[in-house]
Amino acid sequence: MLIRTPLFDEHVKLHAKLIDFGGFEMPVQYTGIRQEHTAVREKAGLFDVSHMGEFFIYGEGALDLIQSLTINDASNLVPGKAQYTAMCHEDGGIVDDLLVYMISENEYMLVVNASNIEKDFNWIKHNNPNSVKVVNKSDQFALLALQGPASSRILGKLTSVNIQEISFYSFKKGTIAAQPDIIISATGYTGEKGYELYIDTAKANAAKIWESLLEAGKNEGLEPAGLGARDTLRLEMGYALYGNDITKDTTPLEARMGWLTKFNKEHFIGKDALIKQKEAGISRKLMGFEIIEPRNVPRAGYSISDYSGEEIGFVTSGTHSITLDKGIGMGYIKNEKAEVNEKVYINIRKKRVEAKVVKPPFLTK
Repeated sequence: MLIRTPLFDEHVKLHAKLIDFGGFEMPVQYTGIRQEHTAVREKAGLFDVSHMGEFFIYGEGALDLIQSLTINDASNLVPGKAQYTAMCHEDGGIVDDLLVYMISENEYMLVVNASNIEKDFNWIKHNNPNSVKVVNKSDQFALLALQGPASSRILGKLTSVNIQEISFYSFKKGTIAAQPDIIISATGYTGEKGYELYIDTAKANAAKIWESLLEAGKNEGLEPAGLGARDTLRLEMGYALYGNDITKDTTPLEARMGWLTKFNKEHFIGKDALIKQKEAGISRKLMGFEIIEPRNVPRAGYSISDYSGEEIGFVTSGTHSITLDKGIGMGYIKNEKAEVNEKVYINIRKKRVEAKVVKPPFLTK
C-alpha cells in the first residue's frame, strides 16, 4: 500500500498523473513537465513535497549530537536560520544530505530525503550515545514548496508575516490562509526564489493552504507542479539527488561538497576517512556536462568515455534541459579528465555522443 500525503485528494481533483515514488503515491505531473517547468522559471509553481522527512531534536545535547552526525558546522546557526549539510558513514560514504533548522536554543529540525526516513532515523538513534531526545514527526508534517519569481507576491497575499525580511536559508513562523504555526522557509530545490512551508497537520489544514495558494496565484501564472518538473529544475541548477548523484558509495569530497565539510570541527562521523581522502587526493569528481549534438538525451547509468574510447566515468543524472533546449547531465569522471571544457563522449544506446564538461549550475541566475 502506497503512502498518501495530506494533499492526495487535491492531486486527484486536479487530475494529476500519480506514480510510486519511494513508497509514496505522488504527482509526477499535472498539465505536463514542460509547462510546469516553464511556469516555475518564469512565474511560479506549487509542489507537494510532503514525502520528505522531519526529525526534531530537543534538549541541551541537541547541538552536540548534530555536530557529531553532520559534516557542516551547526554551531554557526542561530534561531531562524537553516543549513545544508550531510551525514556520513565512518568510511566517508554519504548516509544522506539534509537541512538543519535551528528552531530555538535547544530545538532543531532535520529535514531528510523521503526514501531515507527510516534509515536516517535508525542511523541517528544508533549514533546517539547520550540518549538525546529525537522524535520522527514525518507523518505529522506536510510540506509545500512555492517556487518562482512570483512566489513572494503570491505568498504575501495570504500572510501578515513580512516575507521580504526572510533571507535565503532563513525562516519565520507565522499564519498562512488563517492556518497557524507554519514554518516559512526561504529555501527550495529549483534555483528560483521561493519558499518551503512546513505544516504541522495537528495544528493546521494543509489542503486549505494548498487551495488558498492556487487561488491567490491565479492571476500570477501559478501552476501546480509535479516531481517531473522538480527533477528537471534541480538538474539545471546542478543540485544533487540522493540515490543518483550521491550515495553511500560516494563521499562529499568527490561530490563537490567539500565547501560544506568543516574539518576544523572537533569530530564528526567520517572525518578521519575524509581527511585521508583529502590528503591522498580524490580519483573522481562529480561534474556536469552538456551534449554537443542535438536531440540526444543522457540518462543515469550511461558510461562516459574519452576520445580514445577508454571509459572514464558514468552518468548519475541526465535530462533534456527545457530552459537551454539541450541535453545536460551530471556524472562521476576520472579526476584528470574532469576539467571544464574537456571533450568527453556519452555512450547513448551504442552511439558515442560528444559532450563537454562543465561545472554546474548549467543556468546562471
